[in-house]
Amino acid sequence: MLLAALLVSFLAFAGRASAVSWYFLRYYPASGQKFTSFSGEMSIPALPKAGVYYLWPGLQPTDNTGVYQNVLDGRSGTWWIGSGWCCSNPSLPWGSGFNTYSSEKVTFNNKLDSSGSTWTSTLTRQSSGQTVTDNFALASKSFNQAIFAIELYDVSWDFGPLTFSNVVITSTGTDSSWCNTTPENYNGATTFSISGVSASVSGNTVTCKMASVILQKPA
Repeated sequence: MLLAALLVSFLAFAGRASAVSWYFLRYYPASGQKFTSFSGEMSIPALPKAGVYYLWPGLQPTDNTGVYQNVLDGRSGTWWIGSGWCCSNPSLPWGSGFNTYSSEKVTFNNKLDSSGSTWTSTLTRQSSGQTVTDNFALASKSFNQAIFAIELYDVSWDFGPLTFSNVVITSTGTDSSWCNTTPENYNGATTFSISGVSASVSGNTVTCKMASVILQKPA
């Protein structure tokens, strides 16, 4: 619904009709592991004007068929946030969402259920308590990329820092080294900071916590 092309097309931007700018950080779990949840809080920046601003956390699978994401969308001139799978294989309806405004915080929680059959996304607007929950039939996907992204079409990064806080990412397995590794910074395009990182292992689950992840400005 929201993205003109799949995140899998990271390296194929030149063929697009509109100018796109990408800024993102990406974590990979240890070999053979997969992500099973991704949650945190997004601080809503100012929206300078209506434009194709897509700001999001998301997960991408090993088969690179799409991206499962919580997208803050600036096209209408008022921020709107919703969850969904972009864009095919499978084709799923976009989830529900709500408007949100500068200086608010929105909690996002994406989790694979205990049966392993469904991913559930919950978004909460902290200022009002408004909550939306959607389920996505993505059991066939093995997510091995956790991403913090800014995706811009014919607009610039003119809204200030994008801050994520109280981030928790879980993966299968017992190797937690990925949590303490500096994430991939696509094309070195982003000046960023990460603080308060800790990792723990219980049974066959790695839990990675980050107090803050801030995409500060273009590098």
